[in-house]
Amino acid sequence: MKPLAEMAVDVLTTGDGRAKAALSRRYAAQWQEARAAGETPAIGTASPPLRPARPDKPDLLDPRDVPRRRPGSPQGRIALLHAIAHIELNAVDLHWDIIARFGHVPFPPGFYDDWVRAADEESKHFNLVSDALERLGSHYGALPAHAGMWRAAEDTAEDIMGRLAVVPMVLEARGLDVTPGMIEIFERAKDAESVAALKVIYAEEVSHVAYGSKWFHFLCGRENVDPKERFHALVRQYFHGALKPPFNEEKRAEAGIPPDFYWPLAEQRAG
Repeated sequence: MKPLAEMAVDVLTTGDGRAKAALSRRYAAQWQEARAAGETPAIGTASPPLRPARPDKPDLLDPRDVPRRRPGSPQGRIALLHAIAHIELNAVDLHWDIIARFGHVPFPPGFYDDWVRAADEESKHFNLVSDALERLGSHYGALPAHAGMWRAAEDTAEDIMGRLAVVPMVLEARGLDVTPGMIEIFERAKDAESVAALKVIYAEEVSHVAYGSKWFHFLCGRENVDPKERFHALVRQYFHGALKPPFNEEKRAEAGIPPDFYWPLAEQRAG
């Protein structure tokens, strides 16, 4: 079994979405089997690409140029699923990237257990949403997508605390806010398969946000800094845009993020 950081780079340098997800799941299974047997495989160090490999399609556009479609229409629902598939594929890379890019930072094995599991689940999510797209006569790559998805990773490439603050604790937490509304759209359309896929994503994303909060607090404890103050400072430094209510306070709390972490930022950005 090769070191985990090298596995991560293999995933990051695989372009095709389905192939990336399959490799991600295979490597995750190898890690998890070793851990279940009481082993802690080598982590190693690696030099991940600044940007992961991507398929030829979709075309990546500036967010302002991505066409907007009414989610209530069949084409609008396809566009929404396509956007979700794009987010999930980026999430696969984000979770492997944190392993590859920050292998030099001392962490207990549980850190790697968490992010390998998250990468595995995001790979499953990408496959579920891709399957839903194909049932509707489309596929991932058929529509243009958001080019700014990787910006947070680039901005925090040298800052593990910044990465944890912005990616799981802001971007993935936003998913907890908006997914219930997306589920309702597909329930109204009586698309049971897409509803089932989104419910899996919604349930499992809570743990991904929780991993971010857990390891962010771990690092704050190691550095003896106040987690809330450091979180506010890092989000102001690295996050481009407003924290937009309404917030799913129940699920955010379940993931370990209390309201006084995000409401002051939202109020300040709105002012």
